[in-house]
Amino acid sequence: MVPLILALPFLSTLWSIGPSTTLRRAIGLLFCVLLSYVLAIRFTPRQLLFLLFVTLGACIVLSLIISVVLPALATMPDGAMRGAFIHKNVLGWYAALMILVATAVLIDGTFGLRRTAFVLLAAGIICLASSGSMTAIIATSVAFCLMGFYSLLQRSSSIGRIVIVLFFLQLSVGILISLHEFLVPALEALGKDATLTGRVPLWELVDREISDSWMLGYGYQAFWTTANPEAMHMWAKIGWAAPHAHNGYRDILLSFGVVGMIPFALMLPHAIRQGAMLHCHDAQYGWLWLNVLTIMILVMNLTESIFFVQNDAIFILFTTAIIMFSLYAPVVSISHAPAWQPSRVAL
Repeated sequence: MVPLILALPFLSTLWSIGPSTTLRRAIGLLFCVLLSYVLAIRFTPRQLLFLLFVTLGACIVLSLIISVVLPALATMPDGAMRGAFIHKNVLGWYAALMILVATAVLIDGTFGLRRTAFVLLAAGIICLASSGSMTAIIATSVAFCLMGFYSLLQRSSSIGRIVIVLFFLQLSVGILISLHEFLVPALEALGKDATLTGRVPLWELVDREISDSWMLGYGYQAFWTTANPEAMHMWAKIGWAAPHAHNGYRDILLSFGVVGMIPFALMLPHAIRQGAMLHCHDAQYGWLWLNVLTIMILVMNLTESIFFVQNDAIFILFTTAIIMFSLYAPVVSISHAPAWQPSRVAL
């Protein structure tokens, strides 16, 4: 499924409103996905966890050091911390990942780095709180809930797993419906920004553009360019130059329309099911954090655009997780197949 989805950016040059932009960015995305294949093939989940632990740890610690040594450089105009990153939201995303990775290292217990993990976990929490990124805070909260969910899933029997999954799905749908109905009134009552920092009016305009080209979209990353008069008109209406829709799902529709959203929507539940199966039946490799990471990124894309972004480490990790699931799941499913199944297939 990943190769099919990877072909979409190149195919969209046929109907893109900016063919040269689409082709150039599609090539960049190709090399990012190729890197994801290298990571998925070269490393096990536990090895990739250690690699991220070291890399993210260095970035988060460096952000704290810069905020102390050069506070003017590490701070946004509104006073929020951005550390070594270009924006506070980006710091928040990677701080959230650091918290997940450090927690996974503590749970795993095979690295012998408990003290370092505690230090980096504290550093991640400090950076997350200082960034003020609500998307990252919500994603981190979801990550801890998912850790509990996957732990219960692993310890339960077959029938118990079905009950847990159904309960979790109902709870998720209920939360999404509640957020849709009550989030804006609640923010207004609390005196907070009910537009989610300008996202709500942006989404209203984006939805109109999606409906105008719902079948094929406008071409991969061709909409948010100065060459597109519709984007210029939208920027004039909202009063700021939005670089994307601040919603990964809407940006997929803008780029590929329903034609691109359908295979992507089919891939996600398949990958989540494979990841859960690996976590339950192949615990020796440490699949917990990759399962949590995948859904965590899905949550981030509700208010940010990370899907199909070239040169983006989070999307590379997301693709790596999906590829790893697809590589390991068939082997594990065969090893846990009933004893009579191979002979039946041979017959």
